[in-house]
Order: sequence, then structure tokens, then C-alpha cells
Amino acid sequence: MSTVSSRAPAALDAGTQPLTTLKGVGPALAVSLGKLGLERVQDLWFHLPLRYEDRTRLVPLAELKVGDRVQVEGVIEAIDRGFRYRPQLKVALGDDSHVTLLLRFFHFRRAQVEQMAVGSRLRCYGEVRQGPTGLEMVHPQYERISGPGTPLDGTLTPIYPTTDGLGQKRLGSVIDKALAQLPGDDVLELLPPALRAPLGLGSLREALLTVHRPPAGADLQRLARNQHPAQQRLAFEELLTQHLTLRRLRERVRRYRAPPLVGDGRLRQRFLADLPFTPTGAQSRVAEEVAADLHHDHPMLRLVQGDVGSGKTVVAALAALNAVESGFQIALMAPTELLAEQHLRNFRDWFEPLGLEVVWLAGKVQGRARKAALEAVAGGAPVVVGTHALMQEGVMFARLGLVIVDEQHRFGVHQRLALRDKGRQAGEVPHQLVLTATPIPRTLAMSAYADLDVSSIDELPPGRTPVQTVVVSNARRGEVVERIRAACLEGRQAYWVCTLIEESEQLEAQAAEVAHAELQAALPELAVALVHGRMKAAEKQAAMDAFKAGEIAVLVATTVIEVGVDVPNASLMIIENAERLGLSQLHQLRGRVGRGAVASSCVLLYRPPLSQMARERLQVMRDTGDGFRIAEKDLELRGPGEVLGTRQTGQMSFRVADLARDAHLMPAVQEVGEVLLAEHEALAERLVRRWVGGAARYADA
Repeated sequence: MSTVSSRAPAALDAGTQPLTTLKGVGPALAVSLGKLGLERVQDLWFHLPLRYEDRTRLVPLAELKVGDRVQVEGVIEAIDRGFRYRPQLKVALGDDSHVTLLLRFFHFRRAQVEQMAVGSRLRCYGEVRQGPTGLEMVHPQYERISGPGTPLDGTLTPIYPTTDGLGQKRLGSVIDKALAQLPGDDVLELLPPALRAPLGLGSLREALLTVHRPPAGADLQRLARNQHPAQQRLAFEELLTQHLTLRRLRERVRRYRAPPLVGDGRLRQRFLADLPFTPTGAQSRVAEEVAADLHHDHPMLRLVQGDVGSGKTVVAALAALNAVESGFQIALMAPTELLAEQHLRNFRDWFEPLGLEVVWLAGKVQGRARKAALEAVAGGAPVVVGTHALMQEGVMFARLGLVIVDEQHRFGVHQRLALRDKGRQAGEVPHQLVLTATPIPRTLAMSAYADLDVSSIDELPPGRTPVQTVVVSNARRGEVVERIRAACLEGRQAYWVCTLIEESEQLEAQAAEVAHAELQAALPELAVALVHGRMKAAEKQAAMDAFKAGEIAVLVATTVIEVGVDVPNASLMIIENAERLGLSQLHQLRGRVGRGAVASSCVLLYRPPLSQMARERLQVMRDTGDGFRIAEKDLELRGPGEVLGTRQTGQMSFRVADLARDAHLMPAVQEVGEVLLAEHEALAERLVRRWVGGAARYADA
């Protein structure tokens, strides 16, 4: 394998020259290309098509099906230019099959109309739709041709990601010029033959040429699904680059020192003795894994994942006590005030009897209370719980040894780093423990969390009852209200969760207020309370406390109650507009019930008609309560960016790879990655430069 490093120096420079070295790429075009992140010639090699158009063949009009994107050819039989509601140009196209296709244009110029003449022959490409009087194409691409037999394209037409002011034709032309400079595999290939051969990975050069310019006989179906061998070859290299980036990140962090947190066990023993239950085997195993990490003098980076109610907080508390016993502070950060407040109550209930002060620091802690909290943190208060406010300027820790981040995927990488950096002292950084109640599919964890060790609490505490899930149309809302009345009159409690597709706390709050008023009117004999994100913290807390104490029968809430609320007597969960939520969020909400010994139910209310994806999601919820199976299905349906919440945090952005579709590649990606880092570090560096380039962010995460 070592022969790779003996290549000529030119190998290191292939494709790294600026785009302005290509003929016809001046400063203005270079700026447009730069908006797409394209700066070097090799960036164009790896700027891959989104999809393909098949202009290598003609489809007879008689064979057209609604939804097909196809190329047709025919003679103009009639033209109608109308202005009834808005300008419209309609062109009737016919062929030898005596079938007519309508071409409809809403935006057109006089010159276009003048080009159209009955008897002229057109070749068109577009999507077939069902119109009022038959099949039609709206705004197809078209060209006038001289007659039958005009040559067709020899390759499939790639459609690329582009930007304003840069059309497909011009971008395709620039990519053609870049491909003309594609070197041979002896220069281009960065994976040593000994690593490629056992996996059957083909030539990178051939893969790039095939993906950019698929020959006429290429399997369009496999290309459309990104499952063509050429695409899989590129997907492997892209996943490998992602893996290498995160592994290098991990190695860089591990170069720091961290304080070994050993502790004498006295606080942990008292804590465990005071618990009203015995931790499960899974909790004990994961707590030992965390403790072992904390004993080392390099930073722990561990993700603890577990289904709703599996007891991650007990594991976090044991880790916190380990740090406190060793003379260090711990900071626990949660993404919402409601979840942070739940942690605050748990930690105060557990730790204050042990003589430990627990400080609260959130955005709404202001004035004298904030000043007192900041002084306590700077003075060495052992346990600090809060929200994003923990990362703000002016928050100074005396001796931060452990950072616990709950629901990591709701934070950007830089936010986790900002809190870690609060504890950076004399070359040392704190240990990091990340918690999530969203089970991460194994293949996703292998890629998205390659910088973290992963522990799974895969056992629920005894006494949890399975939740029966039913899917009900909104038309039967009255029956659902009667079901609530019957359950609550038997002494049980219910949640009614309102959701809106708009990302607006204000609109969600309004929807919850309307539902609250409706349920109060429909259930006058029951106490109905309201919780939403725009209420004052004290009001929210008063409603939650009253619900937990059994004084409230029905709690109407927005998705703020998704995590961190534990009311064992609540046995009925109604989720309105359930079709609008992802599987993981539905599973989280459902996990608020089934916490006691009473049989519990979850009613998923939906507004018809349902899309195919919504139908599949709701069916999965009916079929299983297994969080890991639900997570796998969520990944398959929505993709990793949605599951991890990384649309906001910018972690996952693939050009060709897809973690759900390409999961089978991950074990080999890990193996090749380990060999590259151990034996070919320079090649690993070049791979990252090739795929990530100047966009390598969070290099010191």
C-alpha cells in the first residue's frame, strides 16, 4: 500500500487550479460558480447531477402516462392565444398515433407565437399532466425541427444544482471543459488498490464520466434512485470523507488533556441508596462505561441514547456526582426551558439532600437573581443547570470538569463547543456527555456521530405498560372528546397536543388556546389547563405542577411537552394534526403516557386526505413501540438531515450519498477509514480537501 505515496508531485495538484483557468470562465461567471461553492476545477468534477432527463428516445403520444417526464415529437395541429383570465398560449400537437397533446404556456413572447405555425414540427420535453380536456405539458422545453429523423441526443441529459443567473446549458458547458481535464486514475485515485479491490470498487474516473454523461443504454431507473454502480462508487468516497472528517475531529479533541474524575464514591452510594427504584442492568452498564471514560486524562466524548423513559437522567446524575466528588463543577444544558426545568427539579430533589447546591441559569433569570446565579457559578457551585444562557458572555466557571448536553441534535456543533470552552483552563478541557431520547439508527450513528463513543440504554424500567396507538380522522373528534371524559371520570388524566406545520410559536399558541376553549366548553365537569411556549415560565410551571399533582384532568399543550414531562397517572395522549409530525417526534410525545401501571392509549388525530408518507408514518406508529425501529423508519422516510435536526446545524449535507439508502456501505467505510488514518494519513487529508475543500467547518469541535 505504501507505493501510493511515491507518485509524482503532479498527483497532488490535479484539479486544484482555479476555475478562471478554464476557457470562457471570466470573473463574473466565477462569482456565480462561487455561490455554489465551486472554486477549483476539481469542484466541478464532484458537482454531481440532481437527476437526468432522457432525451435519447422519443415516446409516442399514445403511450404517455400522467407523471412521466419524457420527450415527444409531433406536428402543430392548432394554436389558440387567449386572454380570458390571463394571457395563455395553447398549442395542439399531434403525431401518427392520432393522439393530441396540449402544450400550455402562461409566459411567452410575441416572437415565440410567431415561430409557432400550424404544420410546424416540434420536439418537446416536459412532465405529462392531466388537463381539463386530456393530457398536456405546461411550459415544456421545445425546439423546432426540420422533419422526422432529426438526430437525438446520445447521452442522458444531466440536471445540476444551480443558482440565479446560471442556466443549465452554461453550467453544463463549464463542466464539460472541466471533465476534459480529468486525469487518469493513476493521478486521480486516492484509494489504494489493496483497499478497493476486496470491495469491488471500480475506477473513480469511469464513475465520474458515467455520472456526468451517462451513455444512452444506462439504466435510468437505477440512476434515478442513485443506485447505479458509478454513483455507489462516489457515495462510498463521500461517506468515507465524512467519516474521516469526524474521526480527525475526534483525534484533535483527544489531543487536549482533561482532568481525570475518579471520586471516592460516597455521594454516588448515598444517591443510589435514596433512589426509590433499582437502576436497570442497561443503566448500570452505561453508567460504568461513562465512569471508565471519566477516569482518563483525555476528554470523554460519549453519546448516551435511550428510548423515552429509559432513565438517561440517572446515568447523567451518576456522572455528575463523580465530577463533584473529584472537586469539579458540572454544567447541564438543555434546548428548552421546560426540559431544563425538569432537569433542575430532578437534580434538586436528588442532590440537595446530599448537601449540593444546584444553580439555575436561563434567559429569563434576570436582575438580582441572575447576578446571584453568576456569582455562585464563578464561586464554584458544584451543579449548574440551564439553557443556551450557560454559553453567554459573563458566565464564568471556577472549575468546570463535565459538560452534559441533552438533546444534542437541537444544538449546533459550535454551541456545544462554546460551553466546552467555558471550562478550558491551563490546557485542559472538560469531559462531554451527550444525551438523546431520539434513538439514532446504528448506521446513522456510525456516520453522524463518528466523533463520539455511543452507549445505548436498551432496556425500559419494569412496570412500564405498552401504549395502544390508534389513528382517527378529525371527523370523529367528538368521539375522542367522549373518550377523554370517560377516562378522566375514572380518575385518569389526558394530554391534548396541538401542532401546526408553520414554525411559529405564536400560531401554535393560538391553536392551543382555541383547543383549550373548545375542550373547556365540551368538558365543563373537568379541569382543563393550558401550556404553550409563549407563556411565562411561572405560569407554565404552575400548570405542569397542578397536572402532576392530579388537580388538572386534561392538559392542552403545544409540542413543548415533547420531552421531560413525567406524570405516571396520565394514560391518554391525543395528538392533533399528527400527520404533520415526524416519526421521532410522534414517538417522543407518545412516550409521555404509559409511565404507570394503567393501560395507556395514544390517539393520532389526522386531517384527510393523507399523503403516502403521512400514511406510512402513522402506520408505523400503530405497528410498533420500538424506538430504534421507529428511528430506522424515520431515517428511511425523511433522511438524516431531518432526523438529526441538522438542517439548522449544518452537519449533514451530501451530494450523492444517502445514509438510509447507502447504510450497507458504512461497515466498509469504517474499515477503510481506520486503515487510511493509520497508514495513509496524507491520502486521507487529500480526500477531505477534495470533497469538503474550504468548507471544512468546526475543525476544532
